[in-house]
Amino acid sequence: MKRLLWLFVLLAVGVGIYLLSLAIEADRGYVLFAYKGFRYQSGLWAFLALVVALVVLYYLLKALLRLLLSSTRLANPWSRLHRNRRARLASEQGLLDLAEGRWARALRQLSRAAEADSQPLMYYLGAARAANKLGQHEQSDALLERALQSQPQAELAIALTHAQLQLDRGQSEAALETLQAMRERHPNHHQVLRRLQQLYRQRHDWSALLGLLPELRKEKALPAAELDQLEREVWRGRLLDLGEQGLAEGKTALQPLTQAWNQLSSALRHEPELIAAYVEQLRRLGAQEEAEQVLRSALKRSYDSRLARFYGVLRGSDPARQLDTAEGWLKQHSEDPALQLTLGRLCLQNQLWGKARDYFESSLRLERHPETCAELARLLTQLGELERSNQLLLESHTLLHQTLPSLPQPQSANG
Repeated sequence: MKRLLWLFVLLAVGVGIYLLSLAIEADRGYVLFAYKGFRYQSGLWAFLALVVALVVLYYLLKALLRLLLSSTRLANPWSRLHRNRRARLASEQGLLDLAEGRWARALRQLSRAAEADSQPLMYYLGAARAANKLGQHEQSDALLERALQSQPQAELAIALTHAQLQLDRGQSEAALETLQAMRERHPNHHQVLRRLQQLYRQRHDWSALLGLLPELRKEKALPAAELDQLEREVWRGRLLDLGEQGLAEGKTALQPLTQAWNQLSSALRHEPELIAAYVEQLRRLGAQEEAEQVLRSALKRSYDSRLARFYGVLRGSDPARQLDTAEGWLKQHSEDPALQLTLGRLCLQNQLWGKARDYFESSLRLERHPETCAELARLLTQLGELERSNQLLLESHTLLHQTLPSLPQPQSANG
């Protein structure tokens, strides 16, 4: 079929040439151009052939020029290929500068890459970060605005970056407004929820975190273990805040504190760190008896060495009963130095000096703790044993010194 088609085309071309030759032979014609002293004369058919040749030459040169401009930077260093290459190099160098902290170069290179790329989001975000590091906050915000104009569908990513840059500037309120606006538009987005909880924690806004926790759990925005730890941290912070508020009022404002405690789930009210926080605030607000009752019930339910240590500093309504209760725990926890320390302190409350000394000595045999050394040293001072008291005070100071970080110190005056 193709052969027949080509044969037909060749036949048509041959017929056309034959008819054209007959026309030329029948009437050659001529063309004359005359202007002032210029005169040009040619045969008609030769002139038409020249015109056709010039038109063909024009289109050939145009096609060749377009090919040269688009294919080689030797013909034109600003060709499209060269511009793409320059943009690629700018993006690679800019990202490297950003990672290595060369902010000025990163800003320059990434801005150039963003202007040349059809998907400039990452380059604009990087350039905004570099500008922020340089303290050029207005330029940083302008770059984010240009990113939004170029890719409006990336609003959330841009807003999250903006919130982080605002935090880096110390603009906590502005960052909060940005994140809250994104929460309204993207209420279930995990990254928005995570950033909000981080900001609330940074601001110690425990009330806001309590309101956010159910949503964090519902959306599983954090691992379960992390959410549990966050919940304990939030309630501990809330209890401490209520204690501070009570002290600021200049009276024993227990009601807000006890109401908050009662809002805790049963599982949370069994957490040692929350029990310790609640009892400590009760003690600070003067509710020693209530604090002792709460702590005694907690230790009876589940013994904890940290809580046992705290029990010795509380003054309940009946010191003798406190001592009997703590000695009951001694049957199963005789090797706990914290309990021995507590028993010594409770003996002091009951003015049992010799018994208190024995418990302090037992605690020190189990663990050389600076607090126990100091308690025993104070007691021995009152009993007149100054030499042993001084030894224990020195040991307490040495033990405490061992827990301090290693830092430069001035030379001794005796040196």
